[in-house]
Amino acid sequence: MLNNVMLVGRLTKNPEIIKTDNGSSRTFVIVAVPRNYKNTKGEYETDFIKCILWNAMAERTCEYCKKGDVIGIVGRIESRSYEKDGETRYDSEIVAEKISFLSSKSSKENVINEKDS
Repeated sequence: MLNNVMLVGRLTKNPEIIKTDNGSSRTFVIVAVPRNYKNTKGEYETDFIKCILWNAMAERTCEYCKKGDVIGIVGRIESRSYEKDGETRYDSEIVAEKISFLSSKSSKENVINEKDS
């Protein structure tokens, strides 16, 4: 079995660090990834993909990146279900295992792996 995702896109907002109760750091980012083909109107459509980054990856991303920066993420899809208003809802997100800062001023120095966290 294989669950592996690779994304390259732009951050849709400035990342912010969140501290968990156990002291871990995390941040949620939305990565805008344009599709590589045009729709019937001749326009490129964009997918907005929710990603979660933990510990060192989260901290460095908040430190070095801002809205509009291009980043690369390698990770896995994680899905979950929950109840809301009596309905079962489903949500998926990408859990980052490696991130590369591709357009920030420090991009040459910053590739962070989950193992570095």
